[in-house]
Amino acid sequence: MLVNLKKVLVPARKKGYAVGAFNFNNWEFIQALLNSAESLRSPVIMQTSEGAIKYMGLEFIEAVAKEILKKTKVPVVLHLDHGKDLNLIKKIIKSGVYTSVMFDGSSLPYAENVKKTQAVVRLAHAKGMSVEAELGVLKGKEDNVSSNESHFTDPAQAADFVKRTKCDALAVAVGTSHGAYKFHGSAQLDLSRLRAIAKLVKIPLVLHGASGVMPELLDKFQFGCEKINDCGRVAGAQGVPDGQIKEAIKLGVAKINIDTDLRLAFTSAVREKFLTDMKMIDPRDYLGAGRASVEEVVKAKIKLFS
Repeated sequence: MLVNLKKVLVPARKKGYAVGAFNFNNWEFIQALLNSAESLRSPVIMQTSEGAIKYMGLEFIEAVAKEILKKTKVPVVLHLDHGKDLNLIKKIIKSGVYTSVMFDGSSLPYAENVKKTQAVVRLAHAKGMSVEAELGVLKGKEDNVSSNESHFTDPAQAADFVKRTKCDALAVAVGTSHGAYKFHGSAQLDLSRLRAIAKLVKIPLVLHGASGVMPELLDKFQFGCEKINDCGRVAGAQGVPDGQIKEAIKLGVAKINIDTDLRLAFTSAVREKFLTDMKMIDPRDYLGAGRASVEEVVKAKIKLFS
């Protein structure tokens, strides 16, 4: 069943767990996410970036929502991730197919971020949709989102922002970053800052850039790398440790975004297929392997968060 973001996140924050928000870019990812959620009887947030919409086509995503997502046995949120294009956001809200949107005004001056978030909230709430907003800037690059430096979220400003915008969830910057290289040195979130934000902000908090970049994924990614001379492709990559994720959930984080881990899982499985069977030409073989690998990671994340 399709539900809005508030429906799954409010209980999560109240009861001390988080719901995974997983980016998808093709049919295999959709299958992996739904198989995982239904297998574990867990709610799931399926989200698309603006780049993913451009790649798949909004019509395809809407058809999947109408014909498949509405019929699932578990709550599913169809969410726009990092929406910056107000025209696209308005189009999505008008269509009524997505159940939640994120307006990312984090790179704007504070007053402008407030004003534009308020406008999106008014439009979305009129349609029964939820709105995620962002305050603070994450370092790194992911699709159309890019920044060379971080700007951590100010707790007092976060409280003012939520009060003025009436957004349903707030993405905060406390040390995570987009991409595979999240930390230089020790992997450490600013949990004291997160604790201060959580005391002042009672709506569900969101952690972007939260992939773990697990060692086992990196090892799998390196399989046969000497054959294609790219053993340095993900050398030194580092994500958010599971222990830090668990602490963040205790402090009020109810939505955790995962993208990089899924990309690593899918790509490593496809690479391994090609490197072990040089005669393979059936896309079902390598795409199926990628799907299975993504499903394995999604199940692990759902268990970690819940």
